[in-house]
Amino acid sequence: MMTSEQDIRTCIEQFIAGTGYELITLAIRPDNSILVEVDRLEGTDVDFCGELNRALVDYLEAQGEPDYALEVGSVSLVDPFKTKMQYQKHLGHEVEVLAADGKKYRGQLVSVDEDTFSVDSEEKVAVEGKKRKQTQVITRTWAYGEPKYVKYDLKL
Repeated sequence: MMTSEQDIRTCIEQFIAGTGYELITLAIRPDNSILVEVDRLEGTDVDFCGELNRALVDYLEAQGEPDYALEVGSVSLVDPFKTKMQYQKHLGHEVEVLAADGKKYRGQLVSVDEDTFSVDSEEKVAVEGKKRKQTQVITRTWAYGEPKYVKYDLKL
């Protein structure tokens, strides 16, 4: 029987306590594969992920887990943000927001506070007295969880 998700979460949280790391994803699949993703403002260190992996292997073996696959790593740049820390980490960077109404906005993440975040995006808008639409910077603010997703705008 697989060790409970809460027990594994507790083990991870004890290991990362005081390190600046945050647990972003813990997924245990029916085939006993475990995915752990961590992140921190300063970026994720591969050596730290290796240490966390070894600590989890030791923990799972001590629990008598005979068969599991474990993957420990950092969050992908293309994954949507899941925690406020990820918003803080990308403050000043370009992001993509898929609003609840299905519209996509691309722009600079300009503010992050306790309940909301704001993005500046350039848009063409009608200006009184002008024949053509003019490009202006529009600031939009959303509550966390309001958009369908927010992610780093990876420009290739």
